[in-house]
Amino acid sequence: MSKQAISSPSAAKPVGPYSAALRAGQLLFVSGQVPIDPATGAMVGGDIAAQARRALDNVGLLLSAAGLSSADVVRTTVFLADMSDFAAMNAIYATYFSEPYPARSTVQAARLPRDARIEIDAIATFDT
Repeated sequence: MSKQAISSPSAAKPVGPYSAALRAGQLLFVSGQVPIDPATGAMVGGDIAAQARRALDNVGLLLSAAGLSSADVVRTTVFLADMSDFAAMNAIYATYFSEPYPARSTVQAARLPRDARIEIDAIATFDT
């Protein structure tokens, strides 16, 4: 199976030896996205809602670069620095996806990159 790195000049650049997104066969794996403003490289301030929007927008930029959209996402993982942010995150998350919703896990992490409050990764399919 061939692999193809996917990137976007509009998306934040990876900070390590990994691809922002990787196509393998009919699947696209989007690496964890934190709420970094791609235009400035700075972490978005504000509450969990603002950070969730930016992280999901960053996922969307990579989906778009691969010719996909949120409708093609089949699985996500949401990492929260504080599980008390779950309800507010969930309200924002629900505006980015429609039924049938992707499968999802949400876990609390002791610490996220750049001390973000949220990180989201995704798997999408080219088959939808």
